[in-house]
Amino acid sequence: MSLTAWCKVAGGHLHTQRSQIVFASGIQWNGRRSASNFSPLQWIQQKFAPSVRKSAVPDAPKQETADLESAQQDVFVEAKGADVTTKEKEKKVTDASPGVVKKPPAREHKYSTANFKISHRKLNMIGRQISGKPIDHAIMQMQFSEKRASNRIKSMLVTARLHATVYKNMDSSKLVVSEAWVTKGPKQLKRIEPRGRGKFGIRVHPDSRMHVVLRPGKTYEQVRTEQRERRLKRIVSAGLVREDVVLRNPASFWQW
Repeated sequence: MSLTAWCKVAGGHLHTQRSQIVFASGIQWNGRRSASNFSPLQWIQQKFAPSVRKSAVPDAPKQETADLESAQQDVFVEAKGADVTTKEKEKKVTDASPGVVKKPPAREHKYSTANFKISHRKLNMIGRQISGKPIDHAIMQMQFSEKRASNRIKSMLVTARLHATVYKNMDSSKLVVSEAWVTKGPKQLKRIEPRGRGKFGIRVHPDSRMHVVLRPGKTYEQVRTEQRERRLKRIVSAGLVREDVVLRNPASFWQW
C-alpha cells in the first residue's frame, strides 16, 4: 500500500473516531445539562404538595349546604321527639307506679349533739332558753348568746333543720323546737385535787349532751298575733260585755 493510500485510510479512521468522540461528548454535555436542571427536592415537593381536590360534581357546595340543613332539621326533630317521649314516660311512670310518689312529711325529727365538756346544769339553762321557740328564733338566740356552748348548739340546730327538710320533707318555716333536754355523758373524768395538810380531793370534769325534737308548729308571727288577740280579749271596759247571755240578777242602773 502506498503512502498516500495509507494516509487516506488513517485520515478516515481519525475522522470517524473524532466524530464518535464529538457525539459522545455531546451526549455527555446534554446529560450534564439535564442533570443540572433536575432537583429531587423539587420533584418531591411537586409530587407531594397539598392541592385542592376538584370535585366531579359541579354543584358540590350547594349539595353540602343542603345536606347540612337537612341534618340540622333531623336533629331538631329527633330532639323534640325525645323530649315528648321522655315526658310521656315520666307521666306513665308517675301514673302507673305508686312507689315514685313523694313521701309525706314526717311528724317529728330528733337530733342531738355529741358529748362535750360542760356541766349539765349550765347546758340545761340553754335548753330552757330555746325550748318551745321556732327554729329560726332559737338559732338567732344562740347567735347572740354569750354562753360558751352557744356556738355548738347553734350548729346543732342548723344541722337538725337541714336534715328535717331534706330527709324528712318537713317545712323549715313551720319547725318548732318542741322539746329540749340534757343528759350526762357516759364517762366523767375524775382527777386528784390537792388539798391542805397533805389531803386531796376528787375533781370531776363533767361532760353532757343536748337533745332536741323538731315538730311542725306555729310560726313566730302566728304566736305573736294569737298573743295579741288574747291580750285584747282581757281588756274590760264599761262598754264591753264578754258574755252573750241573759243578765242575771238585774238591778237598777244607779246604785246610790
